[in-house]
Amino acid sequence: MKYDFDKRIDRTGTASYKWDQSERLFGRSDILPLWVADMDFEPPQEVVEAIKLRAEHGIYGYTVRTQGYYDAIIGWLSRRHQWRIEQEWLSSSPGVVPALSLMVQTFTEPGDGVILQSPVYYPFYDVILMNGRKVVNNPLLLKDGRYEIDFELLEEQAAGGAKMLLLCSPHNPGGRVWTREELERIAEICEKHGLLVVADEIHHDLVFSGHKHVPYASLSEACAQHSVTCIAPSKTFNLAGLQAAAVIIPNADIRRKYNAALKTLSIHMESYFGLTATEASYAHGDEWLDQLLVYLEGNRDALLAYVKEHLPQVKAMSPEGTYMVWMDCTAISDKPQELKRLMFEKAGVAFSEGSVFGEQGAGYLRVNLACPRSLLLEGLEKFSKAVQDLNGGRP
Repeated sequence: MKYDFDKRIDRTGTASYKWDQSERLFGRSDILPLWVADMDFEPPQEVVEAIKLRAEHGIYGYTVRTQGYYDAIIGWLSRRHQWRIEQEWLSSSPGVVPALSLMVQTFTEPGDGVILQSPVYYPFYDVILMNGRKVVNNPLLLKDGRYEIDFELLEEQAAGGAKMLLLCSPHNPGGRVWTREELERIAEICEKHGLLVVADEIHHDLVFSGHKHVPYASLSEACAQHSVTCIAPSKTFNLAGLQAAAVIIPNADIRRKYNAALKTLSIHMESYFGLTATEASYAHGDEWLDQLLVYLEGNRDALLAYVKEHLPQVKAMSPEGTYMVWMDCTAISDKPQELKRLMFEKAGVAFSEGSVFGEQGAGYLRVNLACPRSLLLEGLEKFSKAVQDLNGGRP
């Protein structure tokens, strides 16, 4: 393998949200953090070199999108996802979550219902509730160890006046990569009842063998016209701190209104380094990503094997995509505070607390796979030992 994903890189002292906030967030500085969704891997060297070259220029003024930027995104989506988009469809945002929030503000009214499918990435709740809208929860159904969509309830909610669906595809934290058939059923319901679908597809490149991400807007012309797709290189290439996302809007009227909203907040200009990193990633990142996916799949399999042997009371979902594993720890405790104490005080490890993803997440933990395998296994061993101590030495 050309890239060394086993290498441990010390991120402490770099203003890392993941590594430098442990004492403030968890009450101790020696926590091993396997929670927030960034990676402990270096991005492709081409990205590092492109950023260095830009930095060496020495003037960091206002920045606009270049033809190279457009070509890189369009080429990436065509190569990796067989989705051919038009340059004019592309808009931007400092990140996917700001784009979601702006979509809610712009295309719904205070008090309107916005559908989400819990357990789900917790900022979905924020962008609905903090904008004065109403969460319409379409809980996912747990069947045979994987999540499925409750289409019957979704139909009722869409018919009941909801205005928008926030679609997490691939799904975080459950790791589902929705099939074409599932997405087509969503599309049928949303088209019938006039819902705008805002698809957070930030994990679209992180899909394991045997599965295929289908961009929602690629399903049909009708889907393209009633949807907005949000992507970013931040998850794929570990660039979250550069704050750059792409928003793909085929519908001209929706695009015009969204761009006007961007300008209202004066966030329509590009990040100097974010634009450069985006272009370099999508132009040169194929080989790096292919090798990353092999490594992440190995981490997934290592975690599943470890849990099966050492934590038999834990049910870990096998993710089809993302670099997260969703673990049912209710046999240990279904009380969030008890799981927090077990993690932070006893084990000295931080996974994401399931309860923040919605009521359905109580008693669950989300583990970040995107780190050197030795680090992942160290975190699992810490947690396993704490569970054994809790059980008087038994697994």
